[in-house]
Amino acid sequence: MAKTADPARALGSIPTECLKIPADPALAAKIEVGRAAFRTQVLLGGQAARAGVNCETCHRGGRTNPDFLFPGISGAPGTADVTSSLFSTHRGNGVDDPRPIPDLSGPKGKLKVDQDPGQKKLEPFIHGLITEEFDGPEPTPAVLAGLAAYVRALSPAACPAQAREPLNVALLMSDARRALKAAQAERAAGDNPTAILMVASARSRLGLIDERYAAPSLAKPRADLRAASSRLAEIQAALHDHRPDAASGLAAWLAASPRLEAELTAKQSASLFDAARLAQAAKRRLPG
Repeated sequence: MAKTADPARALGSIPTECLKIPADPALAAKIEVGRAAFRTQVLLGGQAARAGVNCETCHRGGRTNPDFLFPGISGAPGTADVTSSLFSTHRGNGVDDPRPIPDLSGPKGKLKVDQDPGQKKLEPFIHGLITEEFDGPEPTPAVLAGLAAYVRALSPAACPAQAREPLNVALLMSDARRALKAAQAERAAGDNPTAILMVASARSRLGLIDERYAAPSLAKPRADLRAASSRLAEIQAALHDHRPDAASGLAAWLAASPRLEAELTAKQSASLFDAARLAQAAKRRLPG
């Protein structure tokens, strides 16, 4: 995060999502797969995953991130060097050339790649970004198609009137549930590798909650949160092994999630989701 950024704004809120969900159920389901993949560092793998970087790191809420500042990658805040050897052995060029991060929810004509589905240019671009720009693993066909569908569904016409919304337990738990519902659909379709990535996305949202529940007084909800993440890890193992209990595990987790959310929300004011606590913590950690 840039030193000039307002910590309460940058860490306590997120741009609202300019996403238009289509009436076509098949396309809507595809978009949900892409939305979940966009939000997990497992997609990019390698050094990016170790650093906790996912697509949303640079494109907050599917937009841009003027506060992005990563050592060795950024120049000015809101820029990134996509040919850095830090993340890529394929595209690293040894030149420090950061560029402004594009707004994926801005006008389509201002973006680098033609998003017309008929041109089929977006899919190979995203594939290269994952496997070459970040040295990531080969995405499944469903994940690649989903990411392209998600990016195409982002539009300035779909932006809410409110530019930002609070980053809180409810928002992250909603993301987790959406990812797990996508996992259910992919498992039912026989695509367990994609379902596993969807569960990874849900676990990453739980991780974002966990890191703000570090206070000793929050030991109980933190333990319950970690137990919930462990159950998701067990579901991933069941999916990997093609065990039938994966389906019941997903259903049970979703059914129990409102109770976990209620417990976490009840203690939210004692966590770093609280604006005042967040500002104090950021002030202690930021130099100068």
